[in-house]
Amino acid sequence: MTDSERRNKRAVVALGGNAITRENIEDTISNQFFHTRSALESIVELAGQGYDLCITHGNGPQVGNALLRVELARGKAPILPLGICVADTEGGMGYMIEQSIQNRLDHESIDRRSCTIITQMVVDANDPSITNPTKYIGQFYSEEQARKLAAESGWKVKADGDRGWRRVVASPLPITCVEKNIIKTLIDNRVIVIAAGGGGVPVYVDPERGYEGVDAVIDKDRASAVLGREIGAGILMLLTSVDQVAINFGQPDQKNLGKISASQLKTYFEEGHFPAGSMGPKVEAALDFLQNGGQEVIITSFELAAPALVGEAGTRIHPD
Repeated sequence: MTDSERRNKRAVVALGGNAITRENIEDTISNQFFHTRSALESIVELAGQGYDLCITHGNGPQVGNALLRVELARGKAPILPLGICVADTEGGMGYMIEQSIQNRLDHESIDRRSCTIITQMVVDANDPSITNPTKYIGQFYSEEQARKLAAESGWKVKADGDRGWRRVVASPLPITCVEKNIIKTLIDNRVIVIAAGGGGVPVYVDPERGYEGVDAVIDKDRASAVLGREIGAGILMLLTSVDQVAINFGQPDQKNLGKISASQLKTYFEEGHFPAGSMGPKVEAALDFLQNGGQEVIITSFELAAPALVGEAGTRIHPD
C-alpha cells in the first residue's frame, strides 16, 4: 500500500459532546454507556471496512461533574486541579468507548483491538488566551459566591450572560501531541486508538522541568486536527448533532453545504456564518487540517458517518 493509499484509509473520528451525554436526559453512567454504544454504530462499520481509526471525544459535561465533586468535597478531600480532572475523564470515558467498541467488534467478528491513551497536548506558555481566559467551565454561581471562590481558589470568574457567574479558564491552541509516536505505532498495527479526550491535557515545556500542566482546556476539534496531521491521517471526521454544515443557519434562507472547497468554506467563515460558540471551532479545525496535508474533512451526525465517507451524506470539505 502506498503512503497516499494509507492516508486515504486512516481517519481521526471526533465524537461531539452529545455522543455520551444527551441534553434533558439524566447523566447516569448507565445512560452514558447506552449513548456511547449508539454513537459507535458507524465507527464499527468503518472498522469493518478496514479503516485505521483514532477516536477522539468531548468531555464538557463530564469535566463539569468532576469539578462539582471537587467543590462539594472542599475541606474533606484534596483539591484536584483541572488537568487531573481532564485526565480522569479521558480515562473514564475512554474506558466506556473502548469497552463498547470492543464488544461490538467481537460481536461482528471483526478482528481488531482497541486501546485508550491518556493524551497530553503541548501549548505555548505565552498563548494570549492564558492571560485572558474566556472559556466557561463548571457550575453557575451568584456574583457573591463566584467572587468568594475566586478569592479562595485563585480562580478567574466572569458573568455568563444573565444566567449567573462562572469560572473561566484559558483555551490555548494545541501545538503537538506528546504521545503522537505511541498512537501512530498502535494505529500502524491496526489498533483502534481512543485519544485526545476533551482535547487532551494541556501542558507546556519548561526549560528545566520538562512538561508542566496548564490550568486550561483545549478545543477537542482543534486537537483532533493536530493529532490527525501527526499520525498521517488523510481524513478528519467531526461528528456532531447536525447532518450538515449550513450558512444562514436557522433563517428562512438557510443553505446546507454538501461538497465544498476549503477556500469557499473559509470565505463563509470570514463572512460570519459560523459563530465561535457553535460551528466555528469545527470549521477552523477543518481548515487547519487541510492546510497541513489533510485530504478531506467530513462534518456530519453520528448516524451518517459511514454514508458520508462515500459521499452520500454530510458536509465534505476538500483542499483547493
